[in-house]
Amino acid sequence: MKLIIHGGFFSESSTNHETKVAKQNALERIVKDSFEFLKEHSALEAVVYAVSLLEDDQLFNAGIGSQIQSDGKIRMSAAVMDGESQKMSGVINIEQVKNPIKVAQILMQYDDRVLGGSGATNFARQHGFESFSTEIPQRRTEYENKLKALGTGTVGCVALDQNGKIAVATSTGGKGFEIPGRISDSATVAGNYANSFCGVSLTGVGEDIVSNATAAKIVTRVSDGFSLREAFTKTFNELKPYDGFAGAIAIDNKGNMFHQDSHPSMVFATFDGDIFEVFE
Repeated sequence: MKLIIHGGFFSESSTNHETKVAKQNALERIVKDSFEFLKEHSALEAVVYAVSLLEDDQLFNAGIGSQIQSDGKIRMSAAVMDGESQKMSGVINIEQVKNPIKVAQILMQYDDRVLGGSGATNFARQHGFESFSTEIPQRRTEYENKLKALGTGTVGCVALDQNGKIAVATSTGGKGFEIPGRISDSATVAGNYANSFCGVSLTGVGEDIVSNATAAKIVTRVSDGFSLREAFTKTFNELKPYDGFAGAIAIDNKGNMFHQDSHPSMVFATFDGDIFEVFE
């Protein structure tokens, strides 16, 4: 069993040494808690669990830490993918929901598995997700003072369970001050993708990641026989012509874990039951 999580880049306008340490401590807590959960659950259940914990921590740009868009509203996106069934489900620009990733998980049971805007929000309400304000004072202060983050905050998790199954989940609160209706990479196969060979979750600038189809490329290349390192190297080289901003985490079906970022520093943590590592 292996589990790796990321908390985006150190991009919020308030990022300082104290915030950096707090994020690293939070990642340690969440990755170890999620690994314990993985012992008794599937990879799919574990990635949703891990990402929901990240959404519940206002240090990260997802869930209750989400950025505010140009019209003063918060809209979030999230997706989950099961490597065994190859099913992906997600929500785009959902509002007033504490854990978008849990809504995405429920959608996996339906034929229409990716919903956007009011459709996603209405679906959540119909399935017991009460209206929940995800706005925190820090984000409102940033918005009122026009303090833009770099738009590179996302959270994600990839897991390999005891049965050799892979799953991935990704959630974002957006880049802040974006045009309402903007779609990021998080609920697309560019930012969140898995099959029986590999799972990948992305963070960074959504438009750059979509242009490169980053997650899908890495997974496809591993499926075709590339090592994780080779797949990452080739795919990240393809970001260079337009200085694409991205960071990715991955696990393959042999239990190898890998990460890479084009513009350090992505914050992430790994755990396999014995060895814990947190990076920035």
